[in-house]
Parts: sequence; structure tokens; C-alpha cells
Amino acid sequence: MQKIKTFLWFDKQAEEAVAHYTSIFDDSRVVSVARYGEAGPGEPGSVMTIEFELAGQRFIALNGGPEFTFNEAISLSVDCESQDEVDRYWAALTEGGEEKPCGWLKDKYGLFWQITPRVLLELMSDPDPAKAGRVAQAMFGMKKIDIQGLKDAYEAA
Repeated sequence: MQKIKTFLWFDKQAEEAVAHYTSIFDDSRVVSVARYGEAGPGEPGSVMTIEFELAGQRFIALNGGPEFTFNEAISLSVDCESQDEVDRYWAALTEGGEEKPCGWLKDKYGLFWQITPRVLLELMSDPDPAKAGRVAQAMFGMKKIDIQGLKDAYEAA
């Protein structure tokens, strides 16, 4: 059992959002659904919480009402091995959402994501500050991360 789970507060779209997210990531599923009863505060029978897994990691989604919304202070980071993987997640999660700089995006439910190719962290961790700096500068000019663009910046003289 996962000791710490990310808890996501939605207005009324938890069920829709979970269906969307589990359709995007492999090894994903709905684990359980709890519904509001007569005591409320939601409409009796409507979804209160959904526990779900994305790529094997557990989350809980709540239909809690409009009081709270997501912001950039927290995001979900997706580790990607290839440009194809970056492209696939970027397309699926920006649909109806908004592209942000440096591999960040806001999905149609307002949740923020970072679509991060593994090579970005490797190149930015290079002990040569000039190489790492060129990679950072290249990233700052991107929305969706372009792996070849990062490699070109790394190799530039």
C-alpha cells in the first residue's frame, strides 16, 4: 500500500478527469469510488471521491465544489524516455488546456503537469556549466520540450 497519495480537489469533474487521465497512462485504473449519501454535502449518489492509479501511482480525486482550484504551486511531473513519449503526453494533456513554458502545461481541468524528457535532467546536470547553461537557455525558449533542440544546444560550441 502506498503510504502517501496525492489528493486532487475538483469542483464536479473528478469522475470525468479520472476517466481522461486513466485513458492516457499505461498501468492505470480506478481503484474505488465513494458516493455522497443523504448527509451530503454533495448530491446523494454523486461521486464524492475516486481512488485511482496512474502508471501504478495512487491518487484520490474529490468532487469538493468550487472553493479551491489548482495552481502552478503543485504539478505532476511525467518522466519521458523519448520524443514520441513527450509528444503523446503533451498532445493528450494539452487538449482543451493550455501550453506553458519549459515543458509545463495546464490541462482542461486546471491541473498542472510537467512533461519532462529524462535527457533534459541529464544534460542540465553536466559538470560543464557552459553545456548545462546552453541546455537551460534552450529549454527556456520552448513550450513542449524538443529533445533534439536540447542536444543541439548541448553540443554547440
